[in-house]
Amino acid sequence: MKKEIISTIFAAGASLAFAAIELGAPFSDGAVLQRGMKVPVWGTATPGNKIEVSFSGNKVKTVADADGKWMVSLPSMEACKEGRSLVVVERGDGFFASKVDEKIISDVLVGEVWFASGQSNMETPIWHDGNSRYRDGKGAMMTSMTRLPLVRFIKTPRVYGTPGRNKLKVGWKKFEPSSFVAPPESEHWKLLSAVAWYYARELHIALGVPVGIIDSSIGGTNIDAWTPREGYEGCDQSIKETAQYKPLFGKEFRGSKGAKIYGAQFQQPTALFNAMVRDYTPMAMRGFIWYQGCNNNGESHLYCAKMHALYKGWSKAFENPSLKLYFCQLAPYKHNWLSLCMAQTRFAAEEPNAAMAVTSDIGNFDDIHPNDKETVAQRLVIHALKNDYGFEVPEADSPVAKKFSVSNSVVKIEFENAKSWYVYNRDLTYDVPFELAGKDGVWKKAEIAVCKGCEKNWKSMFLIPHPELYIKSAEVSEPVAVRYLGRDRTSGVLYNQASLPLGPFEMKSADLISK
Repeated sequence: MKKEIISTIFAAGASLAFAAIELGAPFSDGAVLQRGMKVPVWGTATPGNKIEVSFSGNKVKTVADADGKWMVSLPSMEACKEGRSLVVVERGDGFFASKVDEKIISDVLVGEVWFASGQSNMETPIWHDGNSRYRDGKGAMMTSMTRLPLVRFIKTPRVYGTPGRNKLKVGWKKFEPSSFVAPPESEHWKLLSAVAWYYARELHIALGVPVGIIDSSIGGTNIDAWTPREGYEGCDQSIKETAQYKPLFGKEFRGSKGAKIYGAQFQQPTALFNAMVRDYTPMAMRGFIWYQGCNNNGESHLYCAKMHALYKGWSKAFENPSLKLYFCQLAPYKHNWLSLCMAQTRFAAEEPNAAMAVTSDIGNFDDIHPNDKETVAQRLVIHALKNDYGFEVPEADSPVAKKFSVSNSVVKIEFENAKSWYVYNRDLTYDVPFELAGKDGVWKKAEIAVCKGCEKNWKSMFLIPHPELYIKSAEVSEPVAVRYLGRDRTSGVLYNQASLPLGPFEMKSADLISK
């Protein structure tokens, strides 16, 4: 009997010596947990030991598996502004099941959780003293006067690789001035995304509940690197080659076929998701916002399929079939994004859990990073308020052209999400960047042909009080195609009744973007 007792005590002591609870990336002081959903909590401990997770009067238990991994789910909770403690206790598997380790995460809130990802227009920081261009135009003013302790964020460091290759070490920060101060010589990518900043602030103001946002973004990256392997299961045949690609790292990458195709290790399919997103899965969250596309402009014919893979992969990895994806259409630049923008429009029409913010009016012909990120975020937030939070928003979607017809050389275009229109040019002209083409395929400048009886409003207030648009060109007598924002260095000037801009499109014959 003595031997058994001694053995038990020795076993408990051994467990104590080797036990060390490690929690998943989202769980650290100041965390925000998602309301209204089961909340997975996970980590590692000594294999076979018992785990107890306590929060807000709930206690759930499990046992660490043979690899030391464990996961529990807290029940659905209401929003809470009070910072409470999340306690994780590890107990040995011996006779006494004594406590061998404990982790206490303090100041934990419950509210709305979102993710932000993409390339440089998502990465562009809310402010950075060392760069006069790559930052939000109002960032210094906004961050200096903002004190929102119930809004929290994580900025994910730049890493890439296979799952677990670079374990994330992150922490939550509050929306207060000290969280956004960095010396001029510091790296801009260590600061929170401006789009994410404004998105979280707008949500908090509208909802009045805690908001947490996680920023994982890197400039100059393609969509493939952010797509998890799960997204390629059953994908469109057009992207099978991408789906079957196996990333290589270190010496194996140099000189490989992938090095010639992707140029850098972090650009390979799955490389950034696995390193900068995977450690957060399967955290409970409402959805993610996305701003990307420039790096895939050369393959716009594949982009819609790739966005489907991105969404499906994130939804599976986060174990959330209702995960929302609100994304930005590319803003005007000196290059023509027409085909890529149309691919984005197609995806938005095809995926019920996605919606698009059109930015055709807030670009910069000489800077691929326009610095008005507040408007971008507001156009993303309006989708969430209407679709997820029950706000009575008359219109959250920009107009989408659906079909056209021709009569006496005038093209009639019909739209969704439009009841009336207005035109705004800074020089107060009537010019609208439409073009028509005849059978020769040559695009010619066109103008709006205002309906009879509308001339007064059009000439005095730039208003068109009907949903259809009539387009004509003195140089095209038999039009067979119409487009808007099809030329380089053109910006959107047409808005619907909800002040949402029309995005780029092109139609040939009587068909348009189909759902």
